[in-house]
Amino acid sequence: MNATRTDPQPNGDARDAAAGRTETATFAAGCFWGVEAAFRRIEGVVATTVGYTGGTVDRPTYEQVCTDRTGHAEAVRVEFDPGQVSYEELLDVFWQCHDPTQLNRQGPDVGRQYRSAIFVHTPAQQAAAAASKAQLAASGRFARPIVTEILPAPAFYAAEAYHQQHLEKQGRASCSRSVR
Repeated sequence: MNATRTDPQPNGDARDAAAGRTETATFAAGCFWGVEAAFRRIEGVVATTVGYTGGTVDRPTYEQVCTDRTGHAEAVRVEFDPGQVSYEELLDVFWQCHDPTQLNRQGPDVGRQYRSAIFVHTPAQQAAAAASKAQLAASGRFARPIVTEILPAPAFYAAEAYHQQHLEKQGRASCSRSVR
């Protein structure tokens, strides 16, 4: 079901991962390159994997996902140490790294694979995500309604190796779009 995970990040503690004290969060917020870069900068994030989730095709390829026929979203699976960073703090990063009012797109990237979604792994994540979304909606920060889906985490398929840590491999800290 789940693909292999990436190696622990330099800012994480490999012993925590080995001891099983990490939790998993999964976010879709447009092109996964920039989203991954945003999470990799966070202290307490042990590993990230970009991939595809939320669709109907097993083990899809990037080319298949780009047809907009698989139902999958480009997403980032985040393994984190809850003793160093909370799920709520990761939600804050999620809301800041994209425009959650854009339906099935982020900037120039258009298609259902670029949708805004939080894929929850536990009832506690479900409650935290719903509360966070409601708080953001009530804040008045956005003039348009928030379209982010909150769904149970389905199977996650790791993207091809060339997509993993893509921006870092290119010597870039982020995509051209600014992080809010």
